[in-house]
Amino acid sequence: MKIIDTTTGKRVGAETRQINKKLKEEDPILRNASKDLDQEELSPMDPPEAHETNTPNPVKEGEEHPLIRQYMDEHVAAIKVVDEFEKAMNNFKEAGYKLNNEINSSLKKFFEFFEKNLLDHNRREEHELFPLLHQRMIEDGERSISETPTTAVDMMEDDHVKFIQLGALAFNLLGLAARLPDPNSSHFTYDVAYDNSRELIEMIRLHIYREDHIVFPLAHKLISWEELSALKS
Repeated sequence: MKIIDTTTGKRVGAETRQINKKLKEEDPILRNASKDLDQEELSPMDPPEAHETNTPNPVKEGEEHPLIRQYMDEHVAAIKVVDEFEKAMNNFKEAGYKLNNEINSSLKKFFEFFEKNLLDHNRREEHELFPLLHQRMIEDGERSISETPTTAVDMMEDDHVKFIQLGALAFNLLGLAARLPDPNSSHFTYDVAYDNSRELIEMIRLHIYREDHIVFPLAHKLISWEELSALKS
């Protein structure tokens, strides 16, 4: 129902009166609305959690394909190391960026895991699973509407690149700060390293959540068990 006649630019009288009556009855912007205190509201100041999403075609635990189960088990191990790294960085900052054996051990453990395990995990996803999954998602309509279609796979691969960038930046800044003779410059550099580490931590967590709850269920939906087995072999 249109208030403005697009051909003449004039108001349609009968329709206008009906709309005004409906507006008074329904008051769509709730000028005099009473609050339902039991109802949860969404607000720009209190948005939904980034990790809240509906899992498409969830697969019961223990029923995943071995290839997918391997990825998910590696995610569990990664989260443990990331949690320890986060704790170490927080303690490091609270201590005025003074290293002790416990903090140093946790930082070393994270960056070794990052280089040897996490990056290898990402490469295997990109070579084993992602090419076929990307193709199937496009065929199934799980894609952007653009000249060059993109899928969730593109987002995951972009994350992988950002991991490398943030990880290298945090590692190098920590090393640089330890060698700077000026205390103020050293403290500033440690602050930047801390902020980059926090960003990396949150990105890894969100990335893992999206893979476990969106990408991998879509893989089970769009790729047959036999095809997944062929990818693993």
